[in-house]
Amino acid sequence: MAKSLVVVESPAKAKTIQKILGRGFQVLSSMGHVMDLPKSRIGVDVDNGFEPSYVVIKDRKKVLGDILEAARTVTTVYLAPDPDREGEAIAWHIAESIRADALKKKGRKKKEDAAKPKTPVEIRRVMFHEITKKGITQGMANPLDLDRQRFDAQQARRILDRLVGYTLSPLLWNKVQRGLSAGRVQSVAVKIVCDREKQIGAFLPEEYWSLTARFSGALPPSFLARLSEAGGEKVRPRTGDETQALKAAVENGPFAVKEVKKKTRRRSAPPPFTTSKLQQEASRSLRMQPYKTMMVAQTLYEGVDIPGAGLVGLITYMRTDSLRVADEALLAVRDHIRATYGEPYLPEVPNQYKNRKSAQDAHEAIRPTSMEYAPEQVKSILSRDQFRLYELIWKRFVASQMTPAEFDQTTIDILCDPAGAPAGGYLFRATGSVPRFSGYLEVYQESVDADATTSATDPDKEDPDTQLPPLAEGERLELAELLPAQHFTQPPPRFSESSLIKELEEQGIGRPSTFASIVKTIKDRLYVRLEEGRFRPTELGNVVTDLLQSSFPRVMAVSFTALMEEELDQIEEGEREFRQTLEDFYKPFSEELAEAHIAMPNVKNELIATGIPCTACGGEMVIRVGRAGRFLACRNYPECKSTANFRETLDGKVEILPDEAAGVDCDKCGKPMIVRRWKGARYIACSGYPDCRNSKPWPTGVKCPECHDGDMVERVSRFGKMFFSCSRYPDCKFASWTKPIALACPECGFPAMTERTRKSGETLIACLRKGCKGRREPAGPIAVPDGNAG
Repeated sequence: MAKSLVVVESPAKAKTIQKILGRGFQVLSSMGHVMDLPKSRIGVDVDNGFEPSYVVIKDRKKVLGDILEAARTVTTVYLAPDPDREGEAIAWHIAESIRADALKKKGRKKKEDAAKPKTPVEIRRVMFHEITKKGITQGMANPLDLDRQRFDAQQARRILDRLVGYTLSPLLWNKVQRGLSAGRVQSVAVKIVCDREKQIGAFLPEEYWSLTARFSGALPPSFLARLSEAGGEKVRPRTGDETQALKAAVENGPFAVKEVKKKTRRRSAPPPFTTSKLQQEASRSLRMQPYKTMMVAQTLYEGVDIPGAGLVGLITYMRTDSLRVADEALLAVRDHIRATYGEPYLPEVPNQYKNRKSAQDAHEAIRPTSMEYAPEQVKSILSRDQFRLYELIWKRFVASQMTPAEFDQTTIDILCDPAGAPAGGYLFRATGSVPRFSGYLEVYQESVDADATTSATDPDKEDPDTQLPPLAEGERLELAELLPAQHFTQPPPRFSESSLIKELEEQGIGRPSTFASIVKTIKDRLYVRLEEGRFRPTELGNVVTDLLQSSFPRVMAVSFTALMEEELDQIEEGEREFRQTLEDFYKPFSEELAEAHIAMPNVKNELIATGIPCTACGGEMVIRVGRAGRFLACRNYPECKSTANFRETLDGKVEILPDEAAGVDCDKCGKPMIVRRWKGARYIACSGYPDCRNSKPWPTGVKCPECHDGDMVERVSRFGKMFFSCSRYPDCKFASWTKPIALACPECGFPAMTERTRKSGETLIACLRKGCKGRREPAGPIAVPDGNAG
């Protein structure tokens, strides 16, 4: 019989740890939380010190019963849920249940008591930062007491979220529509997306011009240089006439090299991954959604079955914002770099990285648990997603302890000083660089968001990778051509999944364990939608955000949400009492809530007059709010069911958006088909709705490359992500996450390819057939067919 019981969160982890600990230990899984606030009521007594009323989760009653039964037969219980606040709460609830169960012994029969230990069971908390033999041994050798402060921090967060969610959501049901939800953090995340959209809508582009010259010297290649100064002053022409005047002034030269400046530029290695940086990089380079990234990382942490070694956790704990790395791990990776890449790639001392001020240092950065298991070595036993994510973590960790990359950067100033030129003449500047030493780039290059890449049309963004010929001061140059170009300033970009997580982290909203769930929640609630990889607020998101912002400006403030996160950290550090934090929050919040019940507009029943006549019955079209947001509907509903989409002009007027014709007639009633959208994906529907409900998915204009009979059409997954599949589904199950292009693969002849983006931001055309690496380099603008209903 086992002498000790170990309780962990997941069955996979339990299996791994049981194999490591062996006989003498029984390892059980709690399957996550076993207790929580009740779903049917708020479960918090605000008049009695915010006392929570925890209940056993219905699906966990048997699990908890098995744990209690096992605890009655052992002398020591080791509680080993994940080493974070949620794990501490799980451990605390299990410990309280065990103690409560022990008190019931007094009423048991003596015959039953005789079989039980005579000494009270000892309960200890253990932390496993990596699921390896070393990590488990170290954790078991250093048991701890349960951490009341960490548990209180989790309680405070849970109660805060319950107070906000269970009071604001019913308010929205009354004022907008049933089924809506609001949250202390999720609503602020939606507000960030909405605010960015307002910035884009209010942005007024400004025109400016550039003048670029193509020069050739005694040796190739020819190169480009931009006009940067005129008469010693920075130049940025605002109009085409200004640019033409500058062109006329310099087109006859002469041109000579004024100065050649060379310097060595060093690019330091990036630090190992934290949770948010892993989610951002996986989103950019692997096209992996943050929530999925965390699910895959969890399996790598809990352990995979490696032949000859058994179950091994391949990475350290994946919820962390610390950049700390254990000394033994630094020694191991330095030995790996020395043996694999040589001494020039190994810094004299290990690279050290400074944590953010708000970072918790309880866990290490995310890294491989052992340098013995290189990605290629375990590729055959990992799933595709596991391998891609493990390889990313491995390369980032190895690169983080390598020497900087070095580049020879050259800046060439070219003077044009014709007769009549202002004092100092006209100065053109070219910048380029040549790799000198690859350093950490030998292993890993960090990807960038599309909006952060260099734009060839923006003269204010120089391209440091331009190849320049060897030139000497005073050398005369030949002008090949002058290239005036018109530009317009651009609005701030919409958030991608990775850039939204970056924004949340920088604003101090949420913690490493919550970033992925925040992004998933606001998508699932249909407050935002992804279009071409970028977030746009839905009409519903805008309506709800505006209502909450006007009634709860304090709760919706980004700075206030960040302050609450700091206070939760202070509770964990023992610097603040959690009930006081709840009291400070709830008193003004309850006052705002009472006022909102009276003052918040009831848009659910509010019919906003527009003065626009209904085309069906002649009545008036009014603005209503539905599941997808605001829309126009006839005031005579339900007798008249006419509806329409609309937009508001800058002066506040309402305009009906004309239906977009699909180009075909309905095959059921003969009326024209029109284009509709659902969660960002297009489809075509009969204009005779609701009398005729015929609809079809939107074709891309590309035949299915697998069955050759169906058309590739736009569809939306249950998680709101657009994909493309054969119209003959389920007879043909071919599908792709990226839009197909009617081009044949040069390698395998597969009749469909797709556009993909490299880490550098460049695009290429890749084969859609699984396993084929066929590529086409785009020679110019990519002509992507966009089907119509015909």
